[in-house]
Amino acid sequence: MNDVFVQKEHGLMSYPGGGWRKWMFKAPIQLWRLGLGPLIGRIVILITHTGRKSGLTRRTLAEYYTLNGRNYVVAAFGRKAQWCLNLLADPRVTIQTSDGVTGARAVRVTDDQELEEVIRYFLRRDPPLTKWYLASLDIREDLADLAEKKGRTYFFRFDPTDEPTPPPMQADLVWVWPLLIVGLVLMWLLSRDRSSS
Repeated sequence: MNDVFVQKEHGLMSYPGGGWRKWMFKAPIQLWRLGLGPLIGRIVILITHTGRKSGLTRRTLAEYYTLNGRNYVVAAFGRKAQWCLNLLADPRVTIQTSDGVTGARAVRVTDDQELEEVIRYFLRRDPPLTKWYLASLDIREDLADLAEKKGRTYFFRFDPTDEPTPPPMQADLVWVWPLLIVGLVLMWLLSRDRSSS
C-alpha cells in the first residue's frame, strides 16, 4: 500500500474545492428538503455524518449501489473529500435512500475478495466512472494490481446499527410546492385575462 500516492485529476473530474462546482455537488441536497428524496433516492444516497473537527452534522450525496443487501459508495476523490475523512474519523452515519432511513456504520472496504466483488459490480453498473476512478488511482483492471494498490481506494459499505447516529434530513421545504402551484395557476389566469382583453 502506498500512502503517499497523489490521485490524478483531469478537467471536470477534479476535486470541486469551491465555487460553482462545489455548489453543483451540494445543490441536490435541497431536492431532499423539497420532499423529492423518494425519487432521487433511487440513484443517490444521502449520508448524514459528523464533522470530525466541528462536531456538527454534515450531509453529502453519493451515487450508490446495493450488493448482497448492503449499500456501497465510492469516495471518488478519496481523502480530499471532507465527508470521506469524516467517515474515517466517526463511522456512525444515517443513510437515506428511496427505501427509507437507516442508522449505519460506514465500513471502508479493505478485504481483497469483497473489494474485487464491489469493483466488478461497479464496473458493470457504471463502467465509465469506475474506469476513470481506477485510472485516477493508477490501478489496472487486474486482481494483482488491485490487491497491491487497494490502499488507494475508498469504497464504503453501510452496515445497519442500533448505535446513535446523526439526525436524518427532513423534508422541511415541502410547503414550497403548494405556493409554487398557486403561483403558476395565478400566472396562467392572468395570462388568460390579458389574451382575452
